[in-house]
Amino acid sequence: MVIPPIWKKLPIILAVIGAVGGAVGIATLPKQFAHSYLLAFMFFLSICLGGLFLTLIHHIFDAAWSVPLRRINEHLGFLLPVMGILFIPIAIFAPTELYAWLIELRTDPAAAHADHALHSKQPLFSFGGFYGTAIGLFAVWTWLSYSLRKWSLRQDDAGKDNALRVLCTRKLRVHSAYGIYLFAFSLTLAVIMWMKSLEHQWFSTMYGVYYFAASVWTTLATLYVITTVLQKTGPLEKVITKRQRLDIGVLWFAFTVFYAYIHFSQYFLIYNANIPEETFYYVKREVGTWKQIGMVIIFGHFLVPFVAMLNQDIKLKLPLMIPLFSPKAGTYYFCWAIPGPVLVMAEVLRAGRAEVGSGGRSRRWWLLGGLVLSVALMLSAATQMLGDVAPHDVAFFTQAAGATCWGAVVLVIVLLCLLGVHRREAALGKL
Repeated sequence: MVIPPIWKKLPIILAVIGAVGGAVGIATLPKQFAHSYLLAFMFFLSICLGGLFLTLIHHIFDAAWSVPLRRINEHLGFLLPVMGILFIPIAIFAPTELYAWLIELRTDPAAAHADHALHSKQPLFSFGGFYGTAIGLFAVWTWLSYSLRKWSLRQDDAGKDNALRVLCTRKLRVHSAYGIYLFAFSLTLAVIMWMKSLEHQWFSTMYGVYYFAASVWTTLATLYVITTVLQKTGPLEKVITKRQRLDIGVLWFAFTVFYAYIHFSQYFLIYNANIPEETFYYVKREVGTWKQIGMVIIFGHFLVPFVAMLNQDIKLKLPLMIPLFSPKAGTYYFCWAIPGPVLVMAEVLRAGRAEVGSGGRSRRWWLLGGLVLSVALMLSAATQMLGDVAPHDVAFFTQAAGATCWGAVVLVIVLLCLLGVHRREAALGKL
């Protein structure tokens, strides 16, 4: 597999741009930077945790179809120790910019003690609980990802030594058997401590399931993209078949339904109960432009992929799957498979930060503008990648052109929606 020089340099260029932008953000808008960083961190953490989960269930069920995909999932899961290093900025900003309850504990302990919702969650919701939990979670994830990768590599090196191969298989199954329980508990605890605690007075027993469903949903889309690229460029050409693409599509469809089901169920129950201690969470997210973003999540994160994936044959037709996953060009994949969960997380992180007013609207424009920019960048990348394909590869040209057109259509729709929202808010402001 030959990687063009421009793609080798791209990560370094983006890292430098991100570092410069982050430094400017810290100096000018530290609170906004902290929330933006937390949003990005939780999104990429979801992909790593999704890879770990897919590795665990592969060994638990002794699946045969996912054997060619196992190494990709292991690589994604093995990035969790790196995410532990990237958690350091969150640990620094947590008691100063991010979490109101930590700020209250630091600045006004008496008021924190009088806060019943906070006091009843101690000692977990304390300085020691917050940082101790973070250390424990990354220790568990590092242990699981390291153990699975270690015995997987030893299994590859076993060759014809059947005794060693059996030992490695047994070790992988044992680590996966207890690991799935550790995974469920640790993921739930992480998302409660790092996302849900932004609104520590709200209660939800489904919050961890939200994040789990979104993690696997996004990871499956990522897995489809990586697998198809590696198949078409050579490394997995002889091991990836139609079965792998079909099964990834089936799982992605299943988690699309599962994700919508748990969201609707909790919203329906809270709406019917109409208890102020529960409804305020959704009331905040139905104000201003965030209501429109909620509609985008409903239609883009559920309806579009659900309808598109109903037909079994579609999962095997790349010209139709490209607008959903974009195996080569990456356009529509960045329109739905990434902004969907990002918008959901952004809607959660909005709590107590982007209130109604011009400041809140400007921050929402920054978020939506970033999503539009990502689409534009991927459109540009799609056109550049066409230069690396043989002129006679008509099928790929057709698929890439189709993905580019779909991305352009979505870009226009997003821009029109933004224009409509802006005009509506301007009209309301004049009343």
